[in-house]
Amino acid sequence: MSAAETRRQVLYWRLLARLFDPEEQATLESGSMAIVGDLGLPAALLDPSVSVDTVVQRFPQLEAEFDGLMSDPGDDREGEVRRAALVSKLLLNVFATGSGNVTAEQLQRWQADAGWFERAMGCEPGQLRGRAAGAGAGAGAGGGGGAGASGAGAGLGATLAGIEGDLVSRMRLREVLADNRLARQLTPSMSLIEQLLRDKDNLDGVALANAKALIRRFVDEVAEVLRTQVAQASAGTIDRSVPPKRIFRNLDLDRTIWKNLPNWSPEDERLYVDRLYYRQTAKRIEPARLIVVVDQSGSMVDAMVNCTILASIFAGLPKVDVHLVAYDTRALDLTPWVHDPFEVLLHTKLGGGTDGTVALDLARPKITDPRNTVVVWISDFYEWQEQAVWDGMQAVHRSGVKFIPVGSVSSGGHQSVNPWFRQRFKDQGTPVLSGHIKKLVTELKNFLV
Repeated sequence: MSAAETRRQVLYWRLLARLFDPEEQATLESGSMAIVGDLGLPAALLDPSVSVDTVVQRFPQLEAEFDGLMSDPGDDREGEVRRAALVSKLLLNVFATGSGNVTAEQLQRWQADAGWFERAMGCEPGQLRGRAAGAGAGAGAGGGGGAGASGAGAGLGATLAGIEGDLVSRMRLREVLADNRLARQLTPSMSLIEQLLRDKDNLDGVALANAKALIRRFVDEVAEVLRTQVAQASAGTIDRSVPPKRIFRNLDLDRTIWKNLPNWSPEDERLYVDRLYYRQTAKRIEPARLIVVVDQSGSMVDAMVNCTILASIFAGLPKVDVHLVAYDTRALDLTPWVHDPFEVLLHTKLGGGTDGTVALDLARPKITDPRNTVVVWISDFYEWQEQAVWDGMQAVHRSGVKFIPVGSVSSGGHQSVNPWFRQRFKDQGTPVLSGHIKKLVTELKNFLV
């Protein structure tokens, strides 16, 4: 075994020892310290109490080395030991979270370290955990590459989201929210928002005001991303049955030149045009109706937040009539607040059982023109009355409504969906949509706009 291989193994054995046993092992610690020193790297890389932010602030030349560190190992055999030292720092800071109570400062530091880990994986900070993307299991904010674009990335995102959720649950959150200074240190994340939504009825005064501010901030951040995705998505299907308007703005110059090329006169060096071609731009004229039905169970909070915000964005478009229904064992019409996802989230109550029949009873009367209506049903479909709910959904689909079942549109990992429903939706030709929210954006925009 080469000397470089031996040193690399010492660093990783030291990492494993610290991950599974917080107590230092003298031999591994002293050996790792010597290796890091020989590499010209700071000893702070071995100290889990020092954040990656602090390391980079003190040694700015390391920032470039952390970026993409774990996305493309390359074949630099000589650099493997240095790489092992940097990777160990990231893994130790992100995955060795200890036990006991967590302060706002500790959560904030972990979130920053997790952001560096995501950068090392070739993602944007927050991408694997679903913050930068605004949603997209297995995909990143921009729908691009990196670990977030693979199944492994989605699983890793679920792991990070789980760690973050555990840290949030170990906080004395009510005490933190009651202190303006500590509350300002919190960075909103899906795990934190879920905790706030579950506990909001137990908060009042300063704590409630700070909780609302965090929820509003998170909603605004996600909404900004989703608005961009809506704007970038295809703008609906052209109505080919409507002749194009013969105005200069619609002139298709490239097609006009191509079609008239046989009229080119070499002698005159001129192109004689005997026909002009225009682009067809006619879109939907009659208003479309979007009905979003949201399962309020806690397991669906990620998809619920994203789709509630998405509904508010479409509600702001012309000729789109949006209705919003939330349900557990009772159904609630949230349409009066559909333009404000913040208010919608404050009116929801996570948890409880699921009885889709009550949601069907509330949603069906809203379907007045089936061929011009889309129903987005967000749930894991673990229903109390499976057959009755399925029969109702099937009837809605057969009436001509475009029915879109949604299991997950998040970056937090794979959503568990009742296999009984999943197979029936697939057989019906309306497979459960999951993954990047861009899929849902495109589906809706093509139908509604």
